[in-house]
Amino acid sequence: MKDKERTDQNLILKGYNMLLYFTGSMIMFEPSEECVTDFFSGELLRTLPVRSRNPRFIEAASMLRNSCTDKNSCREMLQQDFNTLFSGSLLAPPLKSVYFSNDIYPGKETISDFYDSYGWKDRSRYSFPDDNLGVELLFLTLLTDKYITIDDHVSRAELGNEIRRFIEKHILSWISDWCNMVQEKARTLCYKGIAKLIHACVEDVHTIVRPSAETPAPFADLRN
Repeated sequence: MKDKERTDQNLILKGYNMLLYFTGSMIMFEPSEECVTDFFSGELLRTLPVRSRNPRFIEAASMLRNSCTDKNSCREMLQQDFNTLFSGSLLAPPLKSVYFSNDIYPGKETISDFYDSYGWKDRSRYSFPDDNLGVELLFLTLLTDKYITIDDHVSRAELGNEIRRFIEKHILSWISDWCNMVQEKARTLCYKGIAKLIHACVEDVHTIVRPSAETPAPFADLRN
């Protein structure tokens, strides 16, 4: 990969990391007034930092552009939806174990094993289950940040394969079922869009970090 291509790829991945960090926090913590003001009233989420030809990404972006039209009631509606979906009633629990069980493949690597293999001991692991999607996304952003800093081709390719393995085994194995549940149970267009955006971003990152010889024509770029 040429230097310019690697630089462009790194910038695109930083954009995806921004989206994953924010959307992950939206399913872990009740939306605050500051969050709603900064990200929705400020148009930050609606003008996404990257553009993608992934149909799921395009649909999610459209949902978010049309969400929170009434800024005065937006925070209350989002908080109600958060508590119904992810905290209180748990109509759409963001937990891998609800949708996919390791018992299907006894003896296989668990999500906790993956974290431990990298010596990851973030405090979020002690506040949420290891298979919480928000925790998984946080770990994914950390792996991607590390990937961005690597210049050596071989090491970069090896970590790219690890990122793809993590995504395949511990996110893509169940996120479709979770996303469908959010589409069915969420009352706000915003949370429906966030679920689809998470799914799309994970798919896109999975494609971006594949070995350069396997990478198709660019499908994502930075928003100008």
